[in-house]
Amino acid sequence: MHIHIVGICGTFMGGIAQLAKSLGIRVSGCDAAVYPPMSDQLKEAGIELIEGYSADQLSLKPDLFIIGNAISRGNPLLEAILNSGAPYTSGPQWLAENILWKKKVLAVAGTHGKTTTSSILTWLLEEAGLNPSFLIGGVPNNYHRSARLTDSPYFVIEADEYDTAFFDKRSKFVHYRPWVVILNNLEYDHADIFPNLQAIQTQFHHLVRTIPSHGRIISNGDCKALQEVLAKGVWTLVETFGTQTTDDWQLKEYEGYRVFSGGKELGLIELKLPGFHNNLNATAAIAAACAVGLQPQEALKHMSTFGGVKRRLETKGVENGVTVIDDFAHHPTAILETLKAQKSVQPQGRIVVVLEPRSNTMKLGSMKGELPKSFEPADEVVCYQSPSVKWDIEDALKPISNKTKVFKDLDELVHFCVGFCNPGDTLLVMSNGGFGGVHEKLLTALKDKKND
Repeated sequence: MHIHIVGICGTFMGGIAQLAKSLGIRVSGCDAAVYPPMSDQLKEAGIELIEGYSADQLSLKPDLFIIGNAISRGNPLLEAILNSGAPYTSGPQWLAENILWKKKVLAVAGTHGKTTTSSILTWLLEEAGLNPSFLIGGVPNNYHRSARLTDSPYFVIEADEYDTAFFDKRSKFVHYRPWVVILNNLEYDHADIFPNLQAIQTQFHHLVRTIPSHGRIISNGDCKALQEVLAKGVWTLVETFGTQTTDDWQLKEYEGYRVFSGGKELGLIELKLPGFHNNLNATAAIAAACAVGLQPQEALKHMSTFGGVKRRLETKGVENGVTVIDDFAHHPTAILETLKAQKSVQPQGRIVVVLEPRSNTMKLGSMKGELPKSFEPADEVVCYQSPSVKWDIEDALKPISNKTKVFKDLDELVHFCVGFCNPGDTLLVMSNGGFGGVHEKLLTALKDKKND
């Protein structure tokens, strides 16, 4: 069996490739930009990579093409596949039909926190000896890979609400048929495919409809949008997590973050990740782990050995006393919560945000009105106005113009940041892409400044 994956270097499709390879399938693939870290993971797994989408890849004659959701009509290879009548499917459908139907799936859905929550849940099951399979939209530091297939009955998956493929506009997660699902939160996002929040809520209810009556829904009790989803109909036991006394799993902050259930304290969450939002993610993961048999105290015990996730408040280096941190935040809510988390562990020194509006939602400017408030905890905000961002960032950030700088040239941005920062300051880089290698550019320039 030979499959060829079109658009292989995204975290999800790269994970599909690694899982297929684990089944003994010959896997090859192509992408517009074959670059680390996913390209390194794939090459180490013995997966053949081709740069670009040339139509002559049809001559590979695989048994099946798997088409990534970033691939649209007009792509030369896709057009060749369609014109030839070659068999093709989507990544989520292939995964469901070849792997997930044999597993008890634990899925993590929501606008924010999916990667971190999935990674924590996977680790709790791992430490409990359950050896779970997983497919996560990031790289957990405990594993240094985004996907793994084992003989365990359990499979943890990050359940994305983005669309499936050019020919299937349902959310990816509709394919997964989970036994346990975490609904972390729900806000408007993905403005390129969803006209409004209600359209996303419809997809979330499609997911709810697939959960078995003997399964479990772990839902954020503080989220009104999720309450509205569940009000459309639910056929499964629902447990809530949040900050209210009515929640089945309650998070309280005193002398650290503590979990309660039924009015009784279960214990302290000893998580290395800072911030309320991360501890709320951990609470949801505990609830899901207990849904498959772990005891709360056991789950709490394993929390301290969780190593975090790459690109989630990940320190890239320290030069000349300035710390450069990378974070994936690209939605106003995520930006605000990440800044709060960093502030909680950085009592001194300034936080300088370096932002690239790169997601499709950000490029469209759908959230620009919410950005000024999201930067409230930052001491300085430095933004990159790339050619793909058509709205005026400087104009959108007028309410905080006293602490905002916008640059159209990346080298000028780096030069400003290095000149502005003092020892003890933090450069917090926020982007869901590579950002032109700005992290290394900043560290190199800081080092050069020290040596001057």
